[in-house]
Amino acid sequence: MDLSLVIVSLAAFLTPTLLARFKVTLIPSTVAEIIVGVLLGKSCLNLVHINSVLDTLSTLGTIMLLFLSGMEIDFSLFKHHQPTTMLAAKKAKTAPQKSPLKIASLAYALTLVVSIALGVIFAVTGLFSDLFFSSIIFATVSLGVMISILKENELLGRPYGQGLLLFGVFGEIIPLLCLTIYSALKSGNGATLWLLSLVFLAAAYLLMRFRNFFNIFGKLTKETTQLDMRFAFLIIIILVVLAVSVGAENILGAFLAGIVVKLLEPEKVTQEKLNAIGYGFLIPFFFILTGVKLDLRELLSSKSTLILIPLLLLAFLIAKLPAYFYFKQLATKRNALAGTFLVETTMTLVISGVAIAQNIHVVNSQQGGAFILAAVITCLLGPLLFKKLYQPAADKVAKTQVHIIGTAMASVETAKQLPSDWYEVQLYTARQQVYDSFKHTAPINLLDSLAVKELIEQGIFDTDILVIADLNAKQNYQLAIAAKKYGVERVIVRLSDPDPDETGEMEQKLATLDIEYFNTFNTSVSVFKAAIIAPEILDLITSTNSDLFEIKVTNAAYDETLITDLPEADDIVISRIIRQGKLVLPQDDVRLETDDRLILTGPRKAVSRLRQRLDNQNE
Repeated sequence: MDLSLVIVSLAAFLTPTLLARFKVTLIPSTVAEIIVGVLLGKSCLNLVHINSVLDTLSTLGTIMLLFLSGMEIDFSLFKHHQPTTMLAAKKAKTAPQKSPLKIASLAYALTLVVSIALGVIFAVTGLFSDLFFSSIIFATVSLGVMISILKENELLGRPYGQGLLLFGVFGEIIPLLCLTIYSALKSGNGATLWLLSLVFLAAAYLLMRFRNFFNIFGKLTKETTQLDMRFAFLIIIILVVLAVSVGAENILGAFLAGIVVKLLEPEKVTQEKLNAIGYGFLIPFFFILTGVKLDLRELLSSKSTLILIPLLLLAFLIAKLPAYFYFKQLATKRNALAGTFLVETTMTLVISGVAIAQNIHVVNSQQGGAFILAAVITCLLGPLLFKKLYQPAADKVAKTQVHIIGTAMASVETAKQLPSDWYEVQLYTARQQVYDSFKHTAPINLLDSLAVKELIEQGIFDTDILVIADLNAKQNYQLAIAAKKYGVERVIVRLSDPDPDETGEMEQKLATLDIEYFNTFNTSVSVFKAAIIAPEILDLITSTNSDLFEIKVTNAAYDETLITDLPEADDIVISRIIRQGKLVLPQDDVRLETDDRLILTGPRKAVSRLRQRLDNQNE
């Protein structure tokens, strides 16, 4: 065996290392690997020669790339969330009707139309005769490149980022299906095209048959068995082999395998291991060898190819430009243009498609090289122009609405001491005397009664946090249940019933409804006891410089972030993480998940800066 395998392996290691060492962020690593392949191949140094081992590794890299692309799809974006409570329905009516799914669908539909028109132009002018192949290729998008840029800019959790992501999903799924059908028809297997349905049926069967695999068998895996990995590769092999057997392309089976595994909801650690095998081993071979196979000398020696490269690049760009008019509904004109340039990136399916087209003799090596070079340039221009144009809006963290029913001195003082930059507090009472006492010192409102119907009509239940602190425990209990049924996310109720049995029954019912409750006497005793046992707790509770806070993680950019890597990590102390109603100890190796709630303490300024990043409601 020659040194080609060693050289490619060394290049796969050094390329991202040098990019990181010299802080080169404008060039995606995949593009850099193709450029390195060009330098090592017949175009320049001619150090690497394709053999059976490298060819096999390149094929496996293609399969892993498409498999991981399938796993990148966030299917929750396709779900229509029907409001389940009156409050949710009211919010849905008043929310801006800007569905990322609808906008991305319309934008990509227009892209398909323009791509077909461009294919016709190329065919009529004689630039490239195969109308169907060029139309498919013009409509492709590199989902992997897009996701890395969206993650870097903390956009995946926002409608703008979701719209771009969905456009990228369409730009990978639809051309892939079209490319599979096109290949079958062009290679003379059109009569057996119906066999493609077997691949989809097999994928559906595997999904249904193993829907609980990661919940059951995943717990049985260990270092010497790695059942989760064996299962993932079993799915890949079954669908890839079946796809090839029915005359389809292996990339279709790999992509469907990624979708199946994604829908089976593997653990984060399983996804990390699959990414490690793909991006750490096999995929770099695919991209480097793609560059090795390019012969720039031959390409650039042909006048027709020299003309074709810039025209193909222009076609790639024009095909997605109409998406701008839909992206404007999700962002400013400048950011819509930035997003349009980002979706211009196309490479993965272009390389795979060219390989397929060469196998069925639709394109020659020079035309294939022109398509690949034009695609590589889009992956340089797209991220570069996006970073140049994109302007993040000022992060505006929405204030938490707090409504307090039942006013006493404690309620008024609590309202005054809640940070005004975090909370917007309103007090409510049905007692004229109480209203007259506090109306000049607190944001208090007088109600005719505390009947549920009136509270709903007056919008008292339209809040993030509802505190019910009247003296009547039974009334508080009934209002709390009504508010939770209405849809208030957090309900806190005061219970001070002298009957311990009746209080116990109410507490059990409230606990089942996820309603928080407190008793002023018990609360005072608990604080007093804690202050004696651990004196620092009293200082923590009463200090104005270092309060106790709760932050909810809504910014998808921080999903899977180690708590030790959080901004302001040196100034804050995380005492608890609440995840799906369960406590998680904040150990150094714990990673955050979306919707986690962090209980922490620290200087208010540091906590505020952290909240702006984690609980980011900027659209």
